[in-house]
Amino acid sequence: MGLLAVGVLVALIVTLRGANRERDHALQMQSHSYDVMILARSLAGTIARSEASLGRFVISGDKQLGLLYFDEWTLAGSQIDRLDRITDEQTDPMIARLRATYDLRGRELSLIAAYTNYGRNTQAFALYYQARKAPALIRINTELDRIIARERQLLDQRAGVATASVERSSRIAGVLAVFGVLLLGGILALGWFTLHTLTEGLLARAEAESERQRAAELTEAVEAATAELRIQEATLRQVQKMEAVGQLTGGIAHDFNNMLAVVLGGIELARRADDPATIRRHLDSAGEGADRAAALTRRLLAFSREEALKPEPMGPGALIAGMTDLLDRTLGDGITLTTHPGDRDWQIFVDRVQLENVVLNLAVNARDAMAGRGTIAILTGAVTLAAGAIGQCPAGDYVTLAVRDDGCGMTPEVAERVFEPFFTTKEAGKGTGLGLSQIFAFTRQHGGEIRIDTAPDRGTTVTLYLPRHHAAAPALALAPVSDAPARGPTGLSVLVVEDDPRVLAATIATLEEMGHHPIGCGDPLAAPALLEARDDIALLISDVLMPRCTGPEMVAGLRDRFPDLPVLFVTGYAGEAQAAEFGEHRLLRKPFTLAALERAIADTLRDRPSRPDLAPDCIAAE
Repeated sequence: MGLLAVGVLVALIVTLRGANRERDHALQMQSHSYDVMILARSLAGTIARSEASLGRFVISGDKQLGLLYFDEWTLAGSQIDRLDRITDEQTDPMIARLRATYDLRGRELSLIAAYTNYGRNTQAFALYYQARKAPALIRINTELDRIIARERQLLDQRAGVATASVERSSRIAGVLAVFGVLLLGGILALGWFTLHTLTEGLLARAEAESERQRAAELTEAVEAATAELRIQEATLRQVQKMEAVGQLTGGIAHDFNNMLAVVLGGIELARRADDPATIRRHLDSAGEGADRAAALTRRLLAFSREEALKPEPMGPGALIAGMTDLLDRTLGDGITLTTHPGDRDWQIFVDRVQLENVVLNLAVNARDAMAGRGTIAILTGAVTLAAGAIGQCPAGDYVTLAVRDDGCGMTPEVAERVFEPFFTTKEAGKGTGLGLSQIFAFTRQHGGEIRIDTAPDRGTTVTLYLPRHHAAAPALALAPVSDAPARGPTGLSVLVVEDDPRVLAATIATLEEMGHHPIGCGDPLAAPALLEARDDIALLISDVLMPRCTGPEMVAGLRDRFPDLPVLFVTGYAGEAQAAEFGEHRLLRKPFTLAALERAIADTLRDRPSRPDLAPDCIAAE
């Protein structure tokens, strides 16, 4: 009996231990299945948040939303990697299909993000709308549902195995209990131990579920706090923008007041003078001030994108040579300006006004870094780069434009932030923090790269890498346009359409001074009747933006009846009118001189189409 009792006790212990091991293994495998299912659900949520962020990015164009989309999509990729690691099979075909579908979907969404990043929102919105029902998205959800269904099936199988193990252990224990009546006390003790173990397992499972719910609540709270933080950040950014606008308008008002002082002073001195030479000198000074004000207006329109950009092939060396006088006047007597043109005269394809603003901004920043005294060097060159040699530049030929100063330089911390909008190290009222960010955007829009070489007390060199333009280009005229008129025929009957009576009267007087016979028209809707009544009209001069009918709309309605009539548009502000509305016509901008108007009329008459089915040339400016 003693040996039997010992045998029964040993058998009970072995049986219970085996049951515990199998139960623990079953619980571990169940936990593993729960982890796989939770990770699959998290992956689906991450992909959904990423695509939602992309949708908001496409609609708003906010690059922060684009970064959020990219972060969420990258997180989804890491979750797939983790899902691959924790699955049981070494090479799970479901994970392989999921990864392939994820890569395909990533390429679709990357194309949408790229269109939005480069301002092609219409194409991006169309692609995003199509991508909402793309097969790749459906396949991702299908593969995730299959993975979850498989884990549920495995969970049910493992639960069945654990139940069968417990039942088998119970039967063995019952058989052994028959032989262990004499060991009732021991059996009761072992029963209590078993019950205690099971209870602890249930409590542990309940506690784990409670912790999981608590983690989910904490995640929701963090997301809500993050959303609130973003709202506050957007509010702060708007406040900073308004401050920057205030600083910018103050600087513009200062410049315009200086120019108006030159204009008014020149006119006043001309009125008081008796000597014709003195009068002419004062009027020339007033005209120069007016020209500077007009140039500033054109730069502001280009900055605000209200003036259509006109990219053209040009050599940066010639552009810098034509800007030296402007740079010398802007930088002041305390700055020594040197230019170093490169050996190879490679061309680039950019808007001249934009590139001039880039050079001027870099030169002014260099001057401020030297406190108004020092040497600024502007260097142009050519280089052939390998892929990735400079930032994200692809392999090819590039034109370099560098501005170097011997100023205070920048620390690495400041250099990392110089391209951020509204970031500036200048005192309040001295700068808006928009210059370098606009230069960065200009360079990236043209497929180039920008690099800063700086260190404290060692000066700063800012180098732009712009792609070479290989097409043949005409020489770029950068010198001031001569006031010598291009003589054309006089004594023409000219129809002038202008809604502003003062501008209409001034234009008529100018045409009469040139020897023409102007006919005034203050309403664009009345112009067709005048043309029908007068068959001697040789030229139409029209404003662009007018009430009830714009100049391009009026001319479009006249093309069928007067296909050979030359047309000249004059404007100083094109507003929402785009260059495409004027076709391939010439451009004259207000304010203009008598010589400029005479030159524009001669060019318009010279470019008159030779075929009746061609539209007349249009020269646009507001």
